[in-house]
Amino acid sequence: MSQIIEHIVLIKVKDNSSPSKINSMVEGFNSLISIDNVLHLSSGPTYKTKSTSSSFNFTHMVHGRYKSKEDLENYLGHQEHSRVVNETMELYEDVMLVDWVADLNGPLVVPSGAVIRLSLFKLKEGLGEIEKQEVLKEIGGAKEHFGSIKQFTLGENFAPAKTNGFSIASLAIVPGLSELEALDLNEEVVKEQKKELKDLLESVIVVDYLVPPAEKTA
Repeated sequence: MSQIIEHIVLIKVKDNSSPSKINSMVEGFNSLISIDNVLHLSSGPTYKTKSTSSSFNFTHMVHGRYKSKEDLENYLGHQEHSRVVNETMELYEDVMLVDWVADLNGPLVVPSGAVIRLSLFKLKEGLGEIEKQEVLKEIGGAKEHFGSIKQFTLGENFAPAKTNGFSIASLAIVPGLSELEALDLNEEVVKEQKKELKDLLESVIVVDYLVPPAEKTA
């Protein structure tokens, strides 16, 4: 098991954005895999977004993995990253960043065709460390009920801005869409978790993302 940094960017593009500009945005983010010390990076449209608040409806996701916070900072400050963001920010209606330290058991690269389920949790105001640890324990313990989950990471969001108050994140990776459907069909476990957490959480966002084929190189 190794420790890594999970880095997520959720983007909602404006409704009037042209398909060609959206494609250029996705290609631009995917090209950043060439930056030194990026362990994994993929970008593409979200498959589905579910939220307890109608204000969150993200259309695209960027997922990156890094060995350390320093490597993530170097990526964020790299001139190519800045170029892509500056050239595409006109498309953004909304953006959310999520970063957390994760213990990873398995490969760093998420294969094409796999599905990532990103879950974000916003705690109710006034909760202390005990309640936060209770939420982390409940979320982490649910994994044992889902044999199709090949990787699972969980942690506290340390992104400095644009977090909208979501302080806990988890990422579950399953082989494909059929396994994703199986997760949703396990209603008994999901209902039990909701029951345990309903008094502690203000809001939840769940984003499903189908990992696209890797960019071809010449």
